[in-house]
Amino acid sequence: MRMDLLDDPLDGLHEALEAVDGFDAALVGGLLRPQPAQAEGLAAFRAAFVGSPLAGLVAEAADKAAVGAAGEDHFVALAAARSALMGSVHDALTVRIGDVTGRPAPEAPAQGSSGEEPAANVLAAARAWLCDLARAGWRGIDHELVGGAAPVVSAMLPDPRLRRQATLLDGFSAELAASCPGAALERVPARRWADLWARALLLTLPAATRAPHTSTVTGRLLPLGVDVQEHATAVQAQVHAVFEPADGTPARLVRAAVSAPKPDTVVGAGLWQLLRPRMSLLAAVSEGSSMELDAMPVTSEGDLIWDDERARAGGPADPFATARVALSTTTDPVIAPLDRHPARIAVPVLLEGYTAEDEEGATAFVFAGHRLPVDTDRLPVASPLSPEAIAASGACLGLLRWDAGEFVLQPLAVETTVRKKTIAVHAGAWAGGTTDKAGVRAEKAATDSVAVLRERAGRLLRR
Repeated sequence: MRMDLLDDPLDGLHEALEAVDGFDAALVGGLLRPQPAQAEGLAAFRAAFVGSPLAGLVAEAADKAAVGAAGEDHFVALAAARSALMGSVHDALTVRIGDVTGRPAPEAPAQGSSGEEPAANVLAAARAWLCDLARAGWRGIDHELVGGAAPVVSAMLPDPRLRRQATLLDGFSAELAASCPGAALERVPARRWADLWARALLLTLPAATRAPHTSTVTGRLLPLGVDVQEHATAVQAQVHAVFEPADGTPARLVRAAVSAPKPDTVVGAGLWQLLRPRMSLLAAVSEGSSMELDAMPVTSEGDLIWDDERARAGGPADPFATARVALSTTTDPVIAPLDRHPARIAVPVLLEGYTAEDEEGATAFVFAGHRLPVDTDRLPVASPLSPEAIAASGACLGLLRWDAGEFVLQPLAVETTVRKKTIAVHAGAWAGGTTDKAGVRAEKAATDSVAVLRERAGRLLRR
């Protein structure tokens, strides 16, 4: 791997992010009665599209927003333009990561999608609420405005085609509600909330609700590690793996995700208890084994639509052995257009031959003078993988990400030496259950908490 390339600057990256920041700053104060500073930010945003196919559309929308006259179509155009800018940043970073890893470039995804359109009125209601947010701005939010998302989410949840939109709106509105009133906020997470706003708005467009194009695959799945993503209202475990097709075609990287709604009182090992019954793959990850897939549905972006009926346990599969043998020649997944965002970059890599450094609690791996920060904040709480194990490691299997203007590494597993013996420590070691003493204690505490919640929920339903 060419780790030195991670330090080289990317042309145009700073300018693209500055244009995005101008738009995000305008959203902070709201676009109902924009101030001169907000108009300047919108003008800089508009200038970033001069000479592009979006120039006319963005110019009209930015001009309307600068005088407080933007309508729904204008907000959609601004959200699309912002997403296009972030997509360009994503593409530049992805090309650089491809140069670093040297893996084959993915082929273009199959075009088209399937499925009927869901109820247009529900999407229109979501769009109207998001437009009201943009007019009020983050400083103008209150509980009444934020509470307007609740009936929209309730209307979306019964429709499986709108589950993604419902989860996003539910989580977004929960964040906003916890920050009300906006006028009292000391600090506004402008980029994060603008990211969520723009994505949510684009997902209300009819084409975004269609199911992605899928095919089926048969072959062997070799897990690499688990990335746990937790929010107050939901949790997801995403398994990154190498898939070897039975027909002998080249191996490729795939993902398999399982998610569940959760109350904010369920944390730690309780998360695994919510997820474990929904996907047998978590047990395979925990046991260090492969899985044999038979006609498993997969999207053109490499996301397995997991079905336990189409998977069975395989033989032992050590993630580090898989990474050393197969990772360098596998093909990276294709990225769906709406997923082109720097925050969604998560590329599996194997790193060896580094020196771990710890400066004021911040860990970094150093390769021949090149420093790669390690993001230990993403480690699951319910896991034996700790910052101490990472600092003492000699090999690391992780996800290369881009955060706060630099490349960082999220560890999924490390190899470290204990009593002159090399052992592997995995972030997903407790995913399918554990006999580890610390893990057993965490499981018991979580079991008691989840049992109480289930009993209370059952009592409410009986009433």
